[in-house]
Amino acid sequence: MILAVDTSLGSAVALIDADGATRAEAGTTDPLGHAEVIGDLLVDALAAAGPGDVTHVVAGMGPGPFTGLRIGIAAARAFALGRSIPVIPVPSHVAAALAVIEDDGVDGPFAIVTDARRREVAITVFDGSDSDGIPQITAQTVLVLAADADTHLDGIRRIDVTSLSGAALARVGARALSAGRVLTGGEPLYLRSPDVKLPGAPKRVGL
Repeated sequence: MILAVDTSLGSAVALIDADGATRAEAGTTDPLGHAEVIGDLLVDALAAAGPGDVTHVVAGMGPGPFTGLRIGIAAARAFALGRSIPVIPVPSHVAAALAVIEDDGVDGPFAIVTDARRREVAITVFDGSDSDGIPQITAQTVLVLAADADTHLDGIRRIDVTSLSGAALARVGARALSAGRVLTGGEPLYLRSPDVKLPGAPKRVGL
């Protein structure tokens, strides 16, 4: 089985078989409280999936807020470390795009738009899927003022996403694994720097 964990929006956990069939899925749409629920979601999903070994863990890498996003990534990495299995990093918007294409039947160019808070949205533009069944990115993820989003898209179909399918994330990871592809690196896609920063050197005080 392949386990997927994402906290870029709400909290999402899912397990799929090698053929992509969903074994279990659990999640919440609450954009806060990831740390409080992620453990229970993992326990519930693993129990619902039934017997079987987890061979890989797919981690949703964002875009997403700094604190919430790193909770899911840390949970995915901790689970994988405990079982000595690989982590497959996947951009969260690619999973959202897969659900739009395969579950909702959307065709042609479209943009996945998610709330980035502070009156901003994160936008990634896609157009269908490639030969490996992975959504094709035609414009990389950017951070845009929410009020300017439609102008930025310039007529491209806009799909606002408020929750992520853990099963879709797992399917993207499985397809990338099968094709021998790496979709993103190990660094999360925060889009903006965290609020907390290391202090600079102390100022010299003249005598």
